[in-house]
Amino acid sequence: MHWIDPESLPEIRGEVVRFLLNPHGEIDGFVLDSQQIHFPPHLANKLARHVATGEVVRVRGVKPRGANMLVAVSILTQSGVLILDEGPHHDGQRPPKPHIERKPMEASGGVVLSLFGPKGELRGALLDDGTSLRMPPHAAAELASYLAPGAHVQAWGSGVRNRHGRTIEVDEIAELVDAPSPA
Repeated sequence: MHWIDPESLPEIRGEVVRFLLNPHGEIDGFVLDSQQIHFPPHLANKLARHVATGEVVRVRGVKPRGANMLVAVSILTQSGVLILDEGPHHDGQRPPKPHIERKPMEASGGVVLSLFGPKGELRGALLDDGTSLRMPPHAAAELASYLAPGAHVQAWGSGVRNRHGRTIEVDEIAELVDAPSPA
């Protein structure tokens, strides 16, 4: 959203709780307190160099309708570095996706946050162990109750784990109906 003046947008401030990974293992967001902040993958390397979990940042962005998230246009780090989304610099060519070997993975746990794409479309969930579950929007829409906070699920698919987190591109998901209730 490089055409939007970030100074015209409201600002939120909070602590970076964890990074979120896309299915290619790239950082494409973080959890700020209890809200998802999304940004495009071309900002991932710069953000990883200048922001760590536990740090307080200021974010200016756009909130899609019906989604508890913000699409970042600018991020001001705790050390004063301004990270702006000025669009990808690739002369009209899409950069190749990084070749990350995904491995079969599974995860189970309680959903703490629904995850959305940049236009506010439901795309997955964040589990209580920090695992991101990702799926295409049409599948997520059909499985919305499985991806809502408070649901307990088990998911299988192919995934990536790196120093920033773990994400699984979901092939199968089941609701755990006999999961213990939070105390």
